[in-house]
Amino acid sequence: MSIQFSRALFTIGLLYLLLTPQLFLHCRNGDKKLETRKSFRYNQHNPITSLDPAFARTQNNIWAVDCLFNSLVQLDDSLRIQPCIAQRWSISPDGRTYRFFLRQDVFFHDDPAFPDGKGRRMVAADVVFSFQRLLDENWPKPGSWIFKGRIASDSAFVAVNDSLFQLQLATPFQPMLQILTMQYASIVPREACDYYGREFRRHPVGTGPFQFKIWAENQALVVVRNEKYFEKDAAGNRLPYLDAVKTSFITDRKTAFLEFKKGNLDYFFGLESSYINELLTPDGELQPALAGQFVFLKNPYLNSEYLGIRLDSSTSPLQQKKIRQALNYGINRAQMLRVLRNNVGKPASSGFAPIGLPSFNAVKAPGYRYDPARAAQLLVEAGFPQGRGLPAITLLCNADYLDLCTYLTRQWNDLGLNIRIEMTETALLRQRMQNGQAPFFRASWIADYPDAESFLTCFYSKNATPPNYTHFSNAEFDRLYEASLLATETEHRYELYQAMDRILVEEAPVVFLFYDETAQFASNQVQGLSRNAINLLSLKRVRK
Repeated sequence: MSIQFSRALFTIGLLYLLLTPQLFLHCRNGDKKLETRKSFRYNQHNPITSLDPAFARTQNNIWAVDCLFNSLVQLDDSLRIQPCIAQRWSISPDGRTYRFFLRQDVFFHDDPAFPDGKGRRMVAADVVFSFQRLLDENWPKPGSWIFKGRIASDSAFVAVNDSLFQLQLATPFQPMLQILTMQYASIVPREACDYYGREFRRHPVGTGPFQFKIWAENQALVVVRNEKYFEKDAAGNRLPYLDAVKTSFITDRKTAFLEFKKGNLDYFFGLESSYINELLTPDGELQPALAGQFVFLKNPYLNSEYLGIRLDSSTSPLQQKKIRQALNYGINRAQMLRVLRNNVGKPASSGFAPIGLPSFNAVKAPGYRYDPARAAQLLVEAGFPQGRGLPAITLLCNADYLDLCTYLTRQWNDLGLNIRIEMTETALLRQRMQNGQAPFFRASWIADYPDAESFLTCFYSKNATPPNYTHFSNAEFDRLYEASLLATETEHRYELYQAMDRILVEEAPVVFLFYDETAQFASNQVQGLSRNAINLLSLKRVRK
């Protein structure tokens, strides 16, 4: 028998032992009675590429990393900053010095990287190492951007003692605490990073509620309960409640949906036209026949869906603001969401920063409404009554959004506008957007962190592409944006954000479509699922 074949049999056998529910027997806290372990099963249709938090740039990676690691601070479901590894913190009056006072009961997972395989206590030096590791230019990491250009050139990261870490910024940056909740800012041990090198991606060692067990790439990931986890619930019970989490990687969404219906998955997320009507009514409610079997959770998701317009494309008729405004007035967003998405999502009623952000205010930053008469009048004012004389406009779109773009173009055709769809592969569309070769394109922007700055940065003229795919340039917008970075008073910062959104509505560098919502489905045996606008599947408080 070959070594490769033997390893394959070992992997399959181990997965079988780990994933068969009836074999999940254990004895917890000295209890002599054996009980069935509680495992949570969900699917990711895209594979995990790394379990190293420095590479947690995609949802599938982020969800897995969240089980295994902790950061200094964390978000609750209302997007408020809460303690985590840091039990408290202080910020200097000038907004540049952050001091984090660390818990002393946080331990790294047991792992061969440590002497005798026993995980040690986490200290402030580990925070320094983790953040410096992100910035290692010899090994570029996607997460490095969270600090670049923001931290002091010297003594940015300091371990004052084992339980006090200090972060020094070059200039004030109010969203820094939100950024530190990201998985990129997870704390990792030097011993494991040195021991595994670049294979740390396959051998993660953290402080999180679950600890790594096995990862058969493109097949399954299994993590198990961290018996030494430091967080407790309000009653004093140690988290997490689950004993194990299994992630499968079925690439076909329809197949995964069928597995969920058969009870082989406890959780399912996302919608597609092939099965949306089996789950939801046209009004966005769970189908009555499924009410006793599943629960449906819907809440704001910090994702703005839009059509982008490159504003320095001299040959495009969309250089005229009135035509861009006409496009925005000429679409029925509410009808679009009901017909195509079973009311999952909210019409874009304000600017680019979506519902779910604490600064969102559609009264202070009103957006576009459906008004075909106003759209027609704007075309007259632009010199193209009923679209006569206006050259054809090409909209770049990928296959996933063909139905949406078709809906939009039909409404614009009713106004006399000749807008044609050009289908392109997702990777090619992104490349054309980055290279400035996409005059009119379908896109979306998901928050990196829960602050409107994460959206408004897309229109700051000093930013290249990405994120400024529209090449938007407006002096007043830039002034407000720069002022918001220095603003230390929360309400004042929100007013600056709303003023920027008013400029975006007036100038219309995009066609505002809708603010997304999460669509989560779970077995009715599952309790405690998180509902947050960053679409993070946090499992430490889930019961089954």
